[in-house]
Amino acid sequence: MIYRFHPEAAEELLEACTYYSEISNELAHAFYTRFEEGVEKILAGPRTWPQVEDGVHRFLMQRFPYGIYYMLVDEENVVFVVAVMHTSRQPGYWRYRLKSR
Repeated sequence: MIYRFHPEAAEELLEACTYYSEISNELAHAFYTRFEEGVEKILAGPRTWPQVEDGVHRFLMQRFPYGIYYMLVDEENVVFVVAVMHTSRQPGYWRYRLKSR
């Protein structure tokens, strides 16, 4: 199984890493490491985490207030990351992205 990003989800990951790097490089590294660990867990068991929308799952990252929102594209054996969302953001702002995958 592999994963792909919606372009705006990739931007969100980069923005979060940039934000944390302005505080400290160690914090940015820790954030990205937690993201990678989350993706590894998702790829190992993509149906493990709850669905928050029809077909959209959410994995909450440890230590950081972010969730990885993703869909399964079974015919392609792909996890499609729809959003890397700060949990204090407006819920559901990413829904329109489901149409552009």
